[in-house]
Amino acid sequence: MARNVTLQELPDLVGEDLGVSRTITMSQERINGFAEVTEDRQWIHLDAERAAETPFGGTIAHGFLTLSLASALIFDVIDVDGATVINYGLDKVRFTAPVPSGSDIEMAVTVGSVSECRGGYQVSFDLQFRNPGAERPACLAALIFRYIGEA
Repeated sequence: MARNVTLQELPDLVGEDLGVSRTITMSQERINGFAEVTEDRQWIHLDAERAAETPFGGTIAHGFLTLSLASALIFDVIDVDGATVINYGLDKVRFTAPVPSGSDIEMAVTVGSVSECRGGYQVSFDLQFRNPGAERPACLAALIFRYIGEA
């Protein structure tokens, strides 16, 4: 369940672990759909027979597919009352391990920094996408949102 905070409470959250999102299964159907909408049809994502011969042992999700889940999963861990949220961008994106087709992925979130911006606050969330049970995270990134107070 998402932590519910007010706009004014955001600066107090720096350094806090907000928890872990729900788990999403990275199905081959999801991977195929992402390949179609992005036109990224590399065989490592789509050709199970050929991918089986690689060190991965099968198809893997696109790194950007994993990263794109941040926009949905962030709301599993935080909800800011009385504010409009704007996706401001990303920093420090690294794809550190493959996400095999059929595996589960979840996102752990820590508040990295909070600074004032016109009408509200800019918040940088440190994200760690991981497959429960995997040795290392699949993706690391800083997601930057702007929360603007509603009039």
